[in-house]
Amino acid sequence: MKKLLVFFAFLSIQLAFSQTGTIRGTLVDKVTSEPVIYISIYIKDLDIAAETDINGFFSINKVPAGMHQILIQGVGYKSIDQKISINSGELKTINFKVEPSELMMKGVVIETTKEKEDRTTKTQVSVNTVNPKEIQQLPSIGGEADLAQYLQVLPGVTFSGDQGGQLYIRGGAPIQNKVLLDGLTIYNPFHSIGLFSVFDTEIIRNVEVYTGGFGAEYGGRISSVMKVTTRDGNKQKLVGKASITPFVGKIILEGPLKKQKDDAISGSSFVLSARTSYLEQTSKVLYTYVDNNGLPYNFTDLYGKLSFASNTGSKVNIFGFNFSDQVQFKSLQNLNWNTFGTGLNFILIPNNSEMIFDGAVAFSQYKINLKEFSFPDRYSKVNGFNLNLNFTYYLGQNELKYGIEGLGFATDYVYFNSLNRAIKQNENTTEIAFYVKYKHVFNRKLIVEPSFRAHYYATLGEISPEPRLSVKYNALNTLRFKFATGMYSQNLVSANSDRDVVNLFYGFLSSPQNVQTQINGAEAKSKLQKARHLILGAEYDLTENLNINIEAYRNNFNQLTNLNKNKLYPDEPNYFDKPETLKKDFIRETGIAKGIDFTAKYNKNRFYTWVTYSLMKITRNDNGNQYAPFFDRRHNVNIVMSYNAGKKKDLELSARFNFGSGFPFTQTQGFYENVSFSNPNTDYTTTNGDLGTQYAAINQGQLPDY
Repeated sequence: MKKLLVFFAFLSIQLAFSQTGTIRGTLVDKVTSEPVIYISIYIKDLDIAAETDINGFFSINKVPAGMHQILIQGVGYKSIDQKISINSGELKTINFKVEPSELMMKGVVIETTKEKEDRTTKTQVSVNTVNPKEIQQLPSIGGEADLAQYLQVLPGVTFSGDQGGQLYIRGGAPIQNKVLLDGLTIYNPFHSIGLFSVFDTEIIRNVEVYTGGFGAEYGGRISSVMKVTTRDGNKQKLVGKASITPFVGKIILEGPLKKQKDDAISGSSFVLSARTSYLEQTSKVLYTYVDNNGLPYNFTDLYGKLSFASNTGSKVNIFGFNFSDQVQFKSLQNLNWNTFGTGLNFILIPNNSEMIFDGAVAFSQYKINLKEFSFPDRYSKVNGFNLNLNFTYYLGQNELKYGIEGLGFATDYVYFNSLNRAIKQNENTTEIAFYVKYKHVFNRKLIVEPSFRAHYYATLGEISPEPRLSVKYNALNTLRFKFATGMYSQNLVSANSDRDVVNLFYGFLSSPQNVQTQINGAEAKSKLQKARHLILGAEYDLTENLNINIEAYRNNFNQLTNLNKNKLYPDEPNYFDKPETLKKDFIRETGIAKGIDFTAKYNKNRFYTWVTYSLMKITRNDNGNQYAPFFDRRHNVNIVMSYNAGKKKDLELSARFNFGSGFPFTQTQGFYENVSFSNPNTDYTTTNGDLGTQYAAINQGQLPDY
């Protein structure tokens, strides 16, 4: 720690005595005052550039003193070309309001140039950046564009179906995917119908999906990260929108708390979003072949946000949400879940410092209850807080970032397995982590991004050191090679088994104590779930408008915790002679996921095409019993096409095609008369038993192609 502090102090001294200056600022939309993200700021005479981040902020340092020509270009915006002078040692803040433009033809060329800049200055291993426009380009079910439907076409992602649909990313289960909304952890991002997420597309600014190899700033999950950022409200005028589709109705209202001045980027605003489904009613007409009584799915999503921005680019957001879901199968089961939360995130840009820092603090609660007529009620609740502070230094094209993260949550859980054995937990958990990450660009040829995370699980008394590395080599202007690896850990465990094909009950608990002490015959050295990622890839620009990306990966899940569906006996001294696999609440497994993801994107003028192909193989090992989990879809192909017609491009035609090989399933070998012998005096020659089923080995069959 002392060495790190000395290094940071030395870095600050170097910056202070530099003979160059720094130009930084914030870009906002002139009409809405919304930050303009991922747009290029180019110093023409120096041939150097920077890009705005998710908050519209940019920073270019080591700029020689003197007069310079700055060019700002981006898709859908008019260009800005102006001269700026800077003195030696000066930290110059200059903000821009960019005006929207309808000249999209030129914008396509600019976008291609920007993407090329990103490819040569960022490692971009296993990351997909999504904006609302791309979500809306995808043909949507019921006319409601939704992130849940878009995520299904990403490479490496397997979707389990409409009913209780969840995402499985490169062999990881849903519990192993970290989902963040404005910095707040979302425990269940998808509604039970599976076709809709809790995020209204209309209020999304940007989504980043890391399918593997993510840096040390993210922790607590071993498979993937999805980061959702919402936009600010309109700071210029009060506007609203109402829409109705066959499945969903919604209302959005936004406007300034105090109208923004024409020459300033400071201001305050609000945005409110309310969305509800009426599928149960409309399905009586649209889906009579399924059930004349309608489909029993209902959900409601509420979200609100207040934004306060200053002229320096500093900003504070306060937000809150309430998402709920109701499923009622008559005479079978009733399921209800609700999640609510509130939080604050901020970015502070000091006037006299090269450093900027951001952070978030939030609280949320998730509660689910399942009532079944043939089983006792199941219940799960998790509530807690999370906070983080991040410090960033921009060093030309290089970047240093470090921070701290803390969280605490309480879990309350009651579950009964198929043998009516109770599994319960009520526990408080605390975690704290520190990370550091550095990106260095060597002559625009080699980009190296090492990072390190130390994650302390206080309740378990265990620390997890997690080194990570991401590298890119620009072999040619059109050909790039990349690599990423890292170690990951997590404490949170799912309240349902990975072997359940359909399970609407989606609860949570922290690492349980009543778990096997061994894993595949060896003593378990950790109480956590752990994984190692290894990714190799290449990018090739076949033409100016056609880019190809290929990534091969191997995820080694060297320790997993899963619900024990075979529990027969309570874990009590009277049953000391019984094996752990028959009396522990949870079992330990290992797993391997390996595959290749292929993506081709073509974007020119009015036409957009996206083709993805995923080849994967997933295996799990349960105490020597190797099997394929049900989400092991070997082949998966997605093709998306979109065409903008009309003089003003106001008519959009789009289509999607999906092919997938069949999921594994457990075959039935036969049936027999099952006599329970619950009474020691049972006479099996005269007693009538229930119908019993004899199954084959787990998941040895394969369903037809989809």
